[in-house]
Parts: sequence; C-alpha cells; structure tokens
Amino acid sequence: MTAEAPYQATPRRKLVVKPSTVPDKVFFGLATAAAYSAIVITSAILIFLIIRAWPAFESQGVINFIFGSGWDTSLDPIVLHIGPMLWGSFLVATIGVIFAVPMAISIAYFIEFIAPKSLAKAATILVDLLAAIPSVVIGLWGVSLFSTVAAGWAQELNSVLGWIPLFSNNAGNFLRSPFIAGLVVAVMIVPIIASITREIFSQMDQEIIKASLALGGNRESTFRKVILPTAAGGVVGGVLLGLGRALGETVAIFFVLNLVYDDFNFYQILEPKGGAVASLILAKFGEATQAEISGLMAAGVVLFVATLIINAIASYIVAKAQPWRN
Repeated sequence: MTAEAPYQATPRRKLVVKPSTVPDKVFFGLATAAAYSAIVITSAILIFLIIRAWPAFESQGVINFIFGSGWDTSLDPIVLHIGPMLWGSFLVATIGVIFAVPMAISIAYFIEFIAPKSLAKAATILVDLLAAIPSVVIGLWGVSLFSTVAAGWAQELNSVLGWIPLFSNNAGNFLRSPFIAGLVVAVMIVPIIASITREIFSQMDQEIIKASLALGGNRESTFRKVILPTAAGGVVGGVLLGLGRALGETVAIFFVLNLVYDDFNFYQILEPKGGAVASLILAKFGEATQAEISGLMAAGVVLFVATLIINAIASYIVAKAQPWRN
C-alpha cells in the first residue's frame, strides 16, 4: 500500500493593479501627470488671482466688495463693489436655465427615444456643433438679429403681465435687458444640458421603460413617471453644470445687456439694466488703473470660486445619479 502524496492547493494568482512593464509604467506616469496637472493649474490660477486681488479685498473689505454697490474710480477713496454685478450674473443665469432646461430635456428625449438612429446621430452632431460656436459669434447674433425679436416678446409680456412687478418696465425701452441676455445664454447652455441628459437617458434600464409601455402607459406618462424620476439626479447635475457655464459667460452678455454698476436690479427682468461679473471685467479691464485691475482680479476670484462650487456640486450629483459607474 503506497502512501498518497499530500494535496497541494494551486496557488492563487495575484491581481496586478500596478503597471509591470516599461510601456505600462510610462503610460501610467503620463496619465497620472496629466490628471494632477489639472489640479495644479487650477490651484495656480486661483493663487495668482488671490495675490493680485488682495489689495482690493484689503482696501474695500471682503463683505463690502462682494455685497456692496457702486464702481467708481474717480472718488477718493475709490469704490469697487460688485454686488449688482454678482446678483445680475445669477439673475441672467437663472433666466437662461429656466428657458434652456425644457429645450435640453426635449432634445435629449427626442434623440434617445423617438428619432431613428440616423436622425438621432445627425441631431447629436448638430447639438455638439452648437456647443462649439464661439461666444462672440453668439453675442454678435444676439445684438444684431435676436435682440429686436426678443424685445418684441418682452413688450408683449409687459402689455399682458405688466401689472406683475417681475414684468414691469418704466423705461419704455425693452432692449439690453436681463430677459434678452438670459435668452442668449439659454442658447449657449442648451447643448451642455442636453448632452448630459442624453447620456443619462442612454444608460437607463430599457426593460423598465418597456414594462411601463406594456402595462398601458403612453409616452407622456412613461416619461413623467418613469424616465424623469429615474434620471432626475443626472439631469439636475447637468443643469448645475449649465448654470456654472452661464455664470462665466462674458462677451455675449456684454453685447446684449446694459451694465449698471450702482443699482441692484433684483427682479425686473424687462428693465434695460442689469449686471454680470464677467462682463464687468471685460468692460473695465482695457482702460483700468492699477487699483482697478486689483478690483477686477478680486471680481474674478469671486466668480471663480462660485463657479468651482457649482461645478463641484454638479459633479457630485451626477456621480451619485450613476452608481453603476462605480
């Protein structure tokens, strides 16, 4: 009777997660450097702006600079406050988002669920091309063609709903208002929101949609009760990314909005007065004194931080809305 050899278990293979070959190590290093370079560049820009902006923050006071009104370099001491501009940026961006969201969701739904594949592909390309149009071109279109049309819409709103303070107009001029600026911004952020919404729609479980239709639901009820609630987190993230893009818009708003530095326009969207931080920087930078340049840099810091916060919130919401990516 021969003794049996002891059983030896096959050694478990180790999963190699780090690069082992030279080409892999080179590629890994380049990819890592590129990823960290974005953080380094963003941090360097923020540090540079803060250093250049510090004299303005010190002389004006951070709270007064952000929430005060008036921008006048002829006074002694000079007054550099961006309150109306900052509020105007959010007002114009909000108007743009209100108009852009329904259009963007409709475009995404049409491309993903209604259009044939060939038409959907063509529509996707057109939407991406719209996102690639420079803002200066949109601004020239807005001031030369669209402003007069939108002013007619504003006048109609005022004639019907003028008794509501939101749609009142005491100037008699309906051009260069936050309403027109918001519509121009809406054209610019529709592609961003539509692209993200379409991506969210494309990753949904199609069986849920088919089950809703099989149980007797029509397209409208399926969209309202199944698709939209499921994709709500991603859509909200896309909307916030569009809002961040709208806050930083410069040239297009500068062309179609009458900047008023010393007066808050809180809600009268048809009045020809408003503000935008980025457009303030564009309007003043060319002939600014050294002290005023520091104030413009400080305005850039405030806008930079606000945009970063909004984009961070949007990225977090989009990531939470797509757990399958983890």
